Amino acid sequence: MTSDELYMRRCLQLAANGLGRVRPNPLVGCVIVKDGRIISEGFHQEYGYNHAERNALLKGGDYCGATLYVNLEPCSHYGKTPPCADLIIEKGIRRVVCCNDDPNPLVAGNGFRKLEAAGIKVVRHVLEEEGRELNRRFFTFMEQKRPYVILKWAESADGFMAPATSGTYWLSTQEQNRLNHRWRTEEAAILVGSETYLQDSPTLTPRHYLGPAPQPVVLDRRNRLTTVPSHWLHLQCQTIPEVLHELYEAKLQSVIVEGGRKILDAFITSGLYDEVRILRSPQTLGNGLKAPEIPPIAPNRLIIVEP
Repeated sequence: MTSDELYMRRCLQLAANGLGRVRPNPLVGCVIVKDGRIISEGFHQEYGYNHAERNALLKGGDYCGATLYVNLEPCSHYGKTPPCADLIIEKGIRRVVCCNDDPNPLVAGNGFRKLEAAGIKVVRHVLEEEGRELNRRFFTFMEQKRPYVILKWAESADGFMAPATSGTYWLSTQEQNRLNHRWRTEEAAILVGSETYLQDSPTLTPRHYLGPAPQPVVLDRRNRLTTVPSHWLHLQCQTIPEVLHELYEAKLQSVIVEGGRKILDAFITSGLYDEVRILRSPQTLGNGLKAPEIPPIAPNRLIIVEP
């Protein structure tokens, strides 16, 4: 492993601390190295506040001649905060090492050009695939014009989502339920169908894990719902591409699809999903509503959590 790769791995580690708190911005970390040692670090902590580079560069110290590592191209435009590229130039950074180019049209190479025009050496694409994996939600949203889609369900040890008899039931263990609520804090939206909405009256909040709540969404393809709370997004689309377009227009970068079975099947049939997460219970049901088959179109990521 080269020293550039070593410091970039630290960048990615720092960047991951912002998961769920910086959306719709990407996850970004920054490490500043001078004379062979790290002299400052930072990461983007919350949407609307300082970017990673600014957090690292404003801690004080002599950065003249240092190398700055950042996992995404520094911004070159005014948004919620001033351009990071300008501050990098101002502080006398000699070299910038980056993981990924920024696909945002407001940046898209302009940050690198500004740095190079100021005489700063730019090294690109260090640990590029690892960077794309970390920011898979951001890249999917920017490049495919849709949210990153996670299909999630709980199933019994013998492959059922629900028992044959009606009533309240729990398949997930306490540990699995807490993990599920942590997952909710990490994504922008969570979606259920009208049947789940009517039968379960879900809140879709991360009650068992501290963190931001996702935007609750109900897909009402048969126009069954007459009243939906104002903070919910009520979609009356008929096909999955329309749903994803509406979520994209709402600037929701990622979505967990929690069901029910018909909605999950519709996403699986469409092929428009990126991850599948299955919480597998130790219980057996014997009969009932079958869980979806693991999709024939392999997702980028398949996570099966067993007790």
